[in-house]
Amino acid sequence: MYVVSVAMRTAIFAEENRKWLTLAAVSFGLFMIMLDNTVVNVALPSIQRDLGADLSELEWIVTGYALTFASLMLVGGKVADAYGRRRIFALGIVVFTLASLLCGLASSSEMLIGARVLQGIGAALMNPATLSLIAATFPPRQRGTAIGIWAGVSALALAIGPLVGGLITEHLEWSWIFFVNVPIGVLGVAVSY
Repeated sequence: MYVVSVAMRTAIFAEENRKWLTLAAVSFGLFMIMLDNTVVNVALPSIQRDLGADLSELEWIVTGYALTFASLMLVGGKVADAYGRRRIFALGIVVFTLASLLCGLASSSEMLIGARVLQGIGAALMNPATLSLIAATFPPRQRGTAIGIWAGVSALALAIGPLVGGLITEHLEWSWIFFVNVPIGVLGVAVSY
């Protein structure tokens, strides 16, 4: 039994398969980043009702994430170059996942805004590393395929965000749009090591 387990583990982590695990890890991270760009918009009325948020707080719930993410993305790329792409990508997933948990647990609009800003920091650490990890991991003949999968995951997450947000908000509650990131983030961290 032990020999079979070791043989299976060796086969899974063989060099040829390792690059596909890397693609899976960056795809999980990218999916969370892009999903959170659009999933929140549908839940805003429920968030407003439950947290008593005013219009400016609702705007900050959306833009706090996007603004932090966009403004720190270049810094995230520079940090990844300096300290290692894989390490900073994994750190970004951890920050994003913990921030998602805090978003779901938020009991006030201020707490939710702060957690969304923290999500933006995690996304800014993750996103620049995703494409550079693909470029460094895949040989030129497979790089186009890997980048195509990467782009497809991004587009899929952006497209289904409002649908997922609506379904979760209608059948569960708004906090679950953030809790859904937790198992995805844990899986992404597990695959990235």
